[in-house]
Amino acid sequence: MIDQRSKSEALLQRRKNIVANGVGVFNTASVRSAKGAIIIDEDGRELIDFAGGIGVVNAGHCPEPVVQAICAQAEKYLHTSFNVVTYEPYIKLCEVLAEILPHGEKTKSMLVSTGAEAVENAIKIARQATGRQAILSFTDAFHGRTMMAMTLTSKIKYKIGCGPFAPEVYRLPFPNYYRYGNGRSEAEFVSDEIRSLQESISNMVDPQNLAAIILEPIQGEGGFNPVPQRYLEQLRQFCTQYGILLILDEVQSGFARTGHWASWQHYNVQPDISTYAKSMGSGMPIAAVVGRADIMDAAISGTIGGTYIGNPVSCAAALATIQYIKDQQLNSRAIQVGKIISDAFSSWKKKYPSIGDVRGIGAMMAIELVKENDPRKPDGDLCNRIVAGCAEKGLVLLSAGTFGNVIRILCPLVITDQQLKEGLDILENTLKVESTNI
Repeated sequence: MIDQRSKSEALLQRRKNIVANGVGVFNTASVRSAKGAIIIDEDGRELIDFAGGIGVVNAGHCPEPVVQAICAQAEKYLHTSFNVVTYEPYIKLCEVLAEILPHGEKTKSMLVSTGAEAVENAIKIARQATGRQAILSFTDAFHGRTMMAMTLTSKIKYKIGCGPFAPEVYRLPFPNYYRYGNGRSEAEFVSDEIRSLQESISNMVDPQNLAAIILEPIQGEGGFNPVPQRYLEQLRQFCTQYGILLILDEVQSGFARTGHWASWQHYNVQPDISTYAKSMGSGMPIAAVVGRADIMDAAISGTIGGTYIGNPVSCAAALATIQYIKDQQLNSRAIQVGKIISDAFSSWKKKYPSIGDVRGIGAMMAIELVKENDPRKPDGDLCNRIVAGCAEKGLVLLSAGTFGNVIRILCPLVITDQQLKEGLDILENTLKVESTNI
C-alpha cells in the first residue's frame, strides 16, 4: 500500500515512534533548509518563521559569514577542551563580550553551551562570591530545565515529577502590571510591589543569607512581560543595600532582540552578573556568564565550567554572529521591526476583544489573549488554535505565558518588510477566524 502522507507527516510519525515523549512539540512544522526568515519544509513548502528557533536566529537562518566561520574553524580543530588546551576563539569571544556588555570597570566572562548551564554557573559564582546560599527568583520565570534552573523556573508544567528541587530558593510575584494592576496606576502598582520586596526580608528570607536575585528583565517563556523601569531601578538599589548580587537572565532577550545587546542596556540598570545564549551563536550551542571581574574571579578553580565549555566552532560562530549583527545594524533593525509589529498589534487590539494586552520592547513583542477582557481569564485554547491555524497557512509561530495564552514574535531580524507583512496578515486572518468561532 502506498503511503499517502506528506514527507513532513511521515517525519513527525517517525519522531513519535522513536523520540521520547517528554521532548516537547511546540509546532508541527518540519525543515529541509532555511535561509534568512524563511524555512523550506520537507515537502518543499515555504514557511515564514516567526519563532526563530525559540529566539535563537536573530541574525537569520544560515547567515553566510557565520557559515563560513564555522567551516573555517571546523577545518582547524573541533575540540580540545578549554580546560586542557587554551585556544584563541574562546579568549577573543570573551574580549568581545566585555566590549559590548561591560560590567563595571573590569569585566570577565566564562563560556558554556546552553542558557541553563549559564544560569547554573551564575548561581555557583554568586554563592561563592558572597558566601551566602539563598537565591530569590520570580513567578512566571523560566531559567532552564537543569536542576537549579528548573527550581528557579516558575511554570509547574515544566517541573511535574522532577523533584525534589534545590533548597534555599525563594520566590516573589513578578511585577506584572497588566495581570495584577487591579485598577491602580502603574506608579501605585510598582510602589506596592517594591514594598513587598522590602517586606520579604522580614517574612521570607534573611538578606544576610541571600546571595543573589535573578530576574529576566523581559520574561521569555513567562509571556514577554517587561519589568517596570522603576521596579528594576529599586531592585538594583535593594541588592546594593544588602550586598546581594543582581543576576539578569538575558538568554532570550539578548543579542539585538530588544534593540540592544542586552535588555538591561535599554533599562540602563547595571547587573552584577548576566547570562546569555540562544542568538549569541546563530544556532550553535554557546552561552556565556558575564560579570564584574571581582565577582567572576571569586569562584574556585574547577567549580565552574565543563568538558564542552566554549567549543571552538561555537565560539567562531558567535564571533561571526556578533560582527554580522554590527555590520547589518540589527540593533537598529530590531527597533524598526518592533514598531511594525507593535503598530499592527495595537490596531488589532481595537478590533478584537480577545486581545487583552499588547506589550514588549524592540522586536520582542507579544499579545495576550483573554476572555471577557479580563486579565484573570487567560484564553489558552484560542491561542492554541491560532498557532495551529497559522501553521496550516505557512507561518511558524510560538505561544508563551504561564497559561499558554500569549502569542510571541521572535522572527529573525533580517526579515524583509514584505515577509513581515505577509506573516502578520496570516496571523491577523487566523485571529479573526478563530475569534469568530469562539
